Amino acid sequence: MSAQTPAFVLSSLLPVPHGFATRAGGVSEGPYASLNLGFAVGDLRERVEENHRRLAAAAGAALDSLHRVSQVHGARVVEVGAGEGTGTLRPTEGEADALWTERPEHWVAVGTADCVPVLLVDPEGRRVAGVHSGWKGTDARIVARAVESLVARGSRPERLLAAVGPCIQRCCYVVSEDLGERFTAGFGAEVVVRERGEVRLDLSRAVRETLLGAGLKAAHVDVLPHCTACDASRFFSHRRDAGRTGRHLNFVVHRF
Repeated sequence: MSAQTPAFVLSSLLPVPHGFATRAGGVSEGPYASLNLGFAVGDLRERVEENHRRLAAAAGAALDSLHRVSQVHGARVVEVGAGEGTGTLRPTEGEADALWTERPEHWVAVGTADCVPVLLVDPEGRRVAGVHSGWKGTDARIVARAVESLVARGSRPERLLAAVGPCIQRCCYVVSEDLGERFTAGFGAEVVVRERGEVRLDLSRAVRETLLGAGLKAAHVDVLPHCTACDASRFFSHRRDAGRTGRHLNFVVHRF
C-alpha cells in the first residue's frame, strides 16, 4: 500500500475543514489510481474502503460521521446527521444531489469526475452543505435549491460562503449546439463559448451565476480554476477517460 497522504485542493474562503480530493494518496491501481472513492466504477471494494479510511484520517474526521447520497443528476436536497455512528462507513442516504448538516463533527461529501462540486458554509448559522452539479443539475439550479434549504432553516444567503471546486472547464467541455443554446437562454451568453466550430460550456460560471442569483455575495463565491479533464495526473475525468476512471469526494466538515 502507498504511504502517500491524500492531497486536497482547498479554498481560502471556507473557515472549516474541507477539501476537494485529488487522485493522490490511495491504494487503487490502474485507471483508478490511486485515491478512487467511488464504489460503482469497477474498482475492488476493499481498496475503495481503504481509500475512505485514508480520506477520513487526512480530513481529521471520523469515518462513521461521513454522509453521502446516491447521486442521480437531479435537484433534491436532503438533511443528514441523524443516528449514531457504528465505527464504519455509513451507507448512502437516499437519492439526492445535495446534502447538508448542522450536527457538529459530522461531514458531508459529493462524488465527482468532471461534474461541478460545490461546498457551502454558513458560519453564522453553523451549517455546511455539499452539492453535485453536472449539466443537468446546473440546468435545474440545484445550488439554488441547496441555498433555499439552508435559508428555510434560518441561514441568510448574504452570509453564506461557497467554493466551486475542480471540474471540467470550458477548455475541454465541448457540447451540442442544442445544449449550448439551452444554457445561453437559461444563464446568458457568457457561459457558452463558440470557437472553431465547437460549442464549449462553462459550467462553473453557470453555477456561480446561480449562486449570485440565490443571494450570495460575489466576494463570498470562490471559483477554483482547476480542470479535471486537462490534468490527468491530479484528477479523474469521466469524459477524458471514456468512463473508465475513479471518483473524487469533495467534503466539508461541521467544525466551527
